[in-house]
Amino acid sequence: MIQHNCSRQGPTAPPPPRGPALPGAGSGLPAPDPCDYEGRFSRLHGRPPGFLHCASFGDPHVRSFHHHFHTCRVQGAWPLLDNDFLFVQATSSPMALGANATATRKLTIIFKNMQECIDQKVYQAEVDNLPVAFEDGSINGGDRPGGSSLSIQTANSGNHVEIQAAYIGTTIIIRQTAGQLSFSIKVAEDVAMAFSAEQDLQLCVGGCPPSQRLSQSERNRRGAITIDTAKRLCKEGLPVEDAYFHSCVFDVLISGDPNFTVAAQAALEDARAFLPDLEKLHLFPSDAGVPLSSATLLAPLLSGLFVLWLCIQ
Repeated sequence: MIQHNCSRQGPTAPPPPRGPALPGAGSGLPAPDPCDYEGRFSRLHGRPPGFLHCASFGDPHVRSFHHHFHTCRVQGAWPLLDNDFLFVQATSSPMALGANATATRKLTIIFKNMQECIDQKVYQAEVDNLPVAFEDGSINGGDRPGGSSLSIQTANSGNHVEIQAAYIGTTIIIRQTAGQLSFSIKVAEDVAMAFSAEQDLQLCVGGCPPSQRLSQSERNRRGAITIDTAKRLCKEGLPVEDAYFHSCVFDVLISGDPNFTVAAQAALEDARAFLPDLEKLHLFPSDAGVPLSSATLLAPLLSGLFVLWLCIQ
């Protein structure tokens, strides 16, 4: 279905159970709002919930929930998320004729039906069309008691849409920059991990499949401008030479469009706002899922062999 760019709209499976009874139920304490995920979780567990962050921007570059950072070719429609509560699909096409680099042109988000909280809602954005409403024209979760726990708003009409889904502890930001769409999410950990074995293909969970990752040689190909110019443009807003900086350099180099610097800067600022642990804000090649060079891989092996040789002398 995904590979053929088919719609995921239509009937969905029955919603999951509301969850276990909370401590204090029947003791006279007011029942927590079932459509306030954070409040309900805190009552049940005595602590705030954990959150995860994922983003897709530019080429696209994907930062997964587990802090892998991949530059992907992923042409066509691919799922960023596919769990019991959310389905997010990104559709990408080549930046230029014959290029391996692609950019996201369309995003489809399905908020699945959930008991008294929301009706199923579908949001669809395309380049030059970021609506401030769901497909049915509404701006919330519908007429159910918890309908207001899903809302959509804009910070910059036509370029920036934010969707709040309090009933599942989720915030989504969609931006348009340089003719491509960026996606960023902060989601409750339990929600993000609520999927079956059949839903294993999710770029936010596993990153890009190895066959869809651009190699180092592909990322170093000759671009529309010089690499020094691309680095200078990116350095202005991204002083730390981390994965966001290198993603920016790649996008500006291949496209020749300085506006791609804005996409990388916005993705970094979203990560700063959404990540629960800011020590993981800046990812570098050694810890971002970028393949190590053969020399790097051989060094520990040679060192170990040398130590073994010393021990048997």
